[in-house]
Amino acid sequence: MHKPLINISPHHLLGFCLAITLFELLTYMASDMIMPAMLTVTRQLDASPDHVPYAFNLYLAGGILLQWLIGPLSDHFGRRRMLLIGCAVFALACAAAFNVQSIYAFNGLRLIQGMGLGFVIAVSYPALQEVFCEADAVKIMALLGNVALLSPLLGPLLGSLLLEWLSWRELFLLLSLGGVMVWLGLYLFMPETVGTLRHDGQRLEAVRFEWHGTLRRYAALLTNPRFLCAAVALGVMSLPLIAWIGLAPLLLIHNQGLSTLHYGLWQIPVFAAVILGNLILNRLIANTELPQLIRYALWPFCGGLIALVAVSFYGASTAMLISCLALYAVGLGMSNAALYRLALFASDDSKGLVSAMIGMISIAVMGGGGSLIAAAGAGDSHETFALMAGIAGLLSLAPLRLFLRRSRIALAV
Repeated sequence: MHKPLINISPHHLLGFCLAITLFELLTYMASDMIMPAMLTVTRQLDASPDHVPYAFNLYLAGGILLQWLIGPLSDHFGRRRMLLIGCAVFALACAAAFNVQSIYAFNGLRLIQGMGLGFVIAVSYPALQEVFCEADAVKIMALLGNVALLSPLLGPLLGSLLLEWLSWRELFLLLSLGGVMVWLGLYLFMPETVGTLRHDGQRLEAVRFEWHGTLRRYAALLTNPRFLCAAVALGVMSLPLIAWIGLAPLLLIHNQGLSTLHYGLWQIPVFAAVILGNLILNRLIANTELPQLIRYALWPFCGGLIALVAVSFYGASTAMLISCLALYAVGLGMSNAALYRLALFASDDSKGLVSAMIGMISIAVMGGGGSLIAAAGAGDSHETFALMAGIAGLLSLAPLRLFLRRSRIALAV
């Protein structure tokens, strides 16, 4: 176990790290586990299948809804209290879905459930940075990054398997039970980092929450071109993957007539490719500068997206569509963590606030873009999806090119 910066026993430190990891896993998996059941949800709630992608996109929207406020509030009231509140809200929203009777109430609860993502990004990530030294914090954040990558792979597959024995209502009840267990883990083991004396003699003082000061700092970030380009690029680069998660039930189950189990199995190549890209990143990062690593990643990234556009004109089978997405996903896995770190340090402001802003911008782009792609009819056929997803992903090259150019100028200065 890594040596902490604060006074905490080894078993409390281990319990804290496990609770944070499980909360992240739970909130990420909750976005995907229900997707195999969404056609059943719409049918039982007498709703149109057009509501299927909104279950995912509204969850993402919930992740950014209060993130801008959660971060500064945790600076004032403390990380522990805010994370306990966030975990409780998530668990209660999942429990409420057990008795939902309309699609609009269901969608509203998905929005509230998604707020758990905001607490993970704006509260738990800064808490880890404050407990460990920089080197140890980076290693642990890399581990959490792998957890986030595993969640979209395990979510649909695990959801498909559980739906063989459970109803979608019981699945939400299971998620709520997981939230209660995580809340107990956080309550028992999570230390307070704000106002705590560190071993180096420093103390992270509570920052008084001021509306004008907080808004002024956010406004300063919005006038930072390097930061904006990186945050927007992060969202647009992930857009084809987000669109696939939201529309795969329509494309595979509704249009192709596949079972929920086969739907889950078809997710494996795509998300395994993201993990492969992450492993390549870990292999190259020791001897490669981050901007150059992103340039390497653009080869499979662009190759997969161009292939998607090409197959849209010649007929796209499921296997061909998945192959193109997998190639793109390798590039995404190679570049995502590197670009996130560059975005985080594109500003000198506190990393909690910067992290919250990155999350808000990137998730807003992913959620809004995913909704536009769905509304444009990308779920009608494989060919339509391939064309729209390919073009959407390639749009990321514009902000990414601007960011890399400005980064090169900044390094030269």
